[in-house]
Amino acid sequence: MSDAQEGGSILKGAAQKGLLKLMMKLPSVREQLQTIVRQRSTFSELLSAYGEATAMLDRLERGRERDEAMILEYRTICAEIENDVMTECLKHSHLK
Repeated sequence: MSDAQEGGSILKGAAQKGLLKLMMKLPSVREQLQTIVRQRSTFSELLSAYGEATAMLDRLERGRERDEAMILEYRTICAEIENDVMTECLKHSHLK
């Protein structure tokens, strides 16, 4: 998948990466996630935050001098965003 569609526009950069990572991480809500992205343009902000947080976490985990406190903080941020996404997907599935 090269570009992710969002309500007629194209998700780019961190938002696209965030969407793709969430779709891999949360396969059970993949369909709802794609639908929400098409319907709500503001959802791209959450996707961008996830894309940026996971990219930073990857850099921290690969770094020579591991800062365990920062790694834990970014793991927590990623988990919180994943929970927010799951909540939105569950809300969306109940609205169908």
